[in-house]
Amino acid sequence: MTDNEYERVVTSTSDITEENIAKIAELFPDVVTEVEKTDGMATVIDFDVLKAKLGDVAEGMRERYQFTWPGKRAAKAEARIPIDKTMRPVLERSKDWDVTQNLYIEGDNLDALKILRETYAGKVKLIYIDPPYNTGHDFIYKDDFRKTAAEGRAENGDFDDEGARLVTNLETNGRFHSDWCSMIYPRLLLARDLLTDDGVIFISIDDGEQANLRKICDEVFGSGNFVANLIWKSTPGSNTGTMIKTVTETVMTYCKNISSVQFETTRCLIESATPLSDL
Repeated sequence: MTDNEYERVVTSTSDITEENIAKIAELFPDVVTEVEKTDGMATVIDFDVLKAKLGDVAEGMRERYQFTWPGKRAAKAEARIPIDKTMRPVLERSKDWDVTQNLYIEGDNLDALKILRETYAGKVKLIYIDPPYNTGHDFIYKDDFRKTAAEGRAENGDFDDEGARLVTNLETNGRFHSDWCSMIYPRLLLARDLLTDDGVIFISIDDGEQANLRKICDEVFGSGNFVANLIWKSTPGSNTGTMIKTVTETVMTYCKNISSVQFETTRCLIESATPLSDL
């Protein structure tokens, strides 16, 4: 990549909120209006007009079926917020850069998903993720951090390059499950955008957050796009519970649009160390 090509690289991601407004405007042009903000006029959705078109809606304190947790609204917003970042190739550490069809990306996976979305939205056929299982030690999350890094280090703890404190999510944390849900939710929203219409996502998970992951995936992908919980045989005793050692883990499977997907077999067993590409 030449210096001129580097200069043409877009260094920020798109605003997904604006994209969503544009999609609604295509369906209902009359629900779009303008409001004055501190930095000028902005195009927004008139929800009173939209509700009149949709009829009965669930709002306020009205009882409804829903899955929520403290921080869900912020997690949903996190997926939409644009970032002023981009990816640059490290040619000196690359092999066969001009002909390879593979990419190895280093960096925050949420940022990477936002950047990948700019080019690969609707183009990825299969996604496999192995998120932290939230056992109390393997899930590290960013805590709100308003002190300087030097002040924080004096109080012990690890920090990322932006000065955010990295905290082990112990079960004594009052937000033990909420923090995990807030971590996975925006990443799954962006992962769905990457999938082709017949795309499939496989997610490894253990018992700790399996129930929560199922509810989040039902919301993100739609319960009708659930395929199966594939049970695979792991190393005997690798999952040590407080009372029983188990020998299996789960790969939760969803489609982008199940009506566009056709599986060749109805029965599938994933053995340990069997790559998903071999299924």
